[in-house]
Amino acid sequence: MNQLPWTPRPVTIALAQFAMSSEPDENLERAVSLIRQAAQRKAQVVALPELFRSPYFCVEEHCPRDYSERLCSGDLAGTVTRVLAAEAKSLGIAIVAGSVYERAGEGKGFNTSFVINGRGEVLGTYRKVHIPHDPAFFERNYFDGGDLGFKVFDLGFAKAGVLICYDQWFPEAARSLALAGAEIIFYPTAIGRVAELPCIEGDWQHAWQAVQVGHAVANNVVVCAINRVGTEASSTFWGGSFICNGFGQVVARGTEAPGLIVADVDLAHSRYARDGWRFFESRRPDQYGAVVAEGGK
Repeated sequence: MNQLPWTPRPVTIALAQFAMSSEPDENLERAVSLIRQAAQRKAQVVALPELFRSPYFCVEEHCPRDYSERLCSGDLAGTVTRVLAAEAKSLGIAIVAGSVYERAGEGKGFNTSFVINGRGEVLGTYRKVHIPHDPAFFERNYFDGGDLGFKVFDLGFAKAGVLICYDQWFPEAARSLALAGAEIIFYPTAIGRVAELPCIEGDWQHAWQAVQVGHAVANNVVVCAINRVGTEASSTFWGGSFICNGFGQVVARGTEAPGLIVADVDLAHSRYARDGWRFFESRRPDQYGAVVAEGGK
């Protein structure tokens, strides 16, 4: 008998954490293998890391190899969309397809995620909005800033949004998705420690997890961070992928090893927390002008 003051809405989530080689097809095979394992473990949705088809080439200012590819969510012309859509349909599992380097028209390129439901239908794409540009993270040499806005995708059993890596440091992005109805926010990520860049300001991994847990609490949404693992050039990706419920409890966390992180979350718990703490009802948009003003230091 249910003793909770709400009727549970359980969802089983899997995060596929793995290392990438220099060959896109090998990386896609690794992703497919983990997706199949997630389906065997009864996950309803599985998420992949950022730029899962390639090494993290942005460590170089100018990568000699072009890892960009076409994405066609309508006719599934792109290899990666076609393969993953077929897997989703065959297995009956939704897929948050991390991100890939999208080659778009007019010479533009984007760091782009796409979402597929359990019927194999591509629901749409999200292009990374916030683009970093620092030593070992030269992303503005490759990607334009996303131009599609923040989107919520209806998976049938849950409404989900996607934000990509550097987006995770911006509370405005998480709040925008929550206001639009997202119940789960997925953060495909490629983050680690860089040998020549000491963490003088503090522990990067601690800050990375803490800020995303904060988004879960402030918005009463489930947060899922999916990182890559392994060493590429001077970068060592720490893994640590985690699933956090709608009030900040980390219910599952990975190590630095490849593999699946699987957990159940209760979306009704998130709603109960939101109704009780009344963060949204207590908002004061009339006082938030500085949030959307240009500039700032």
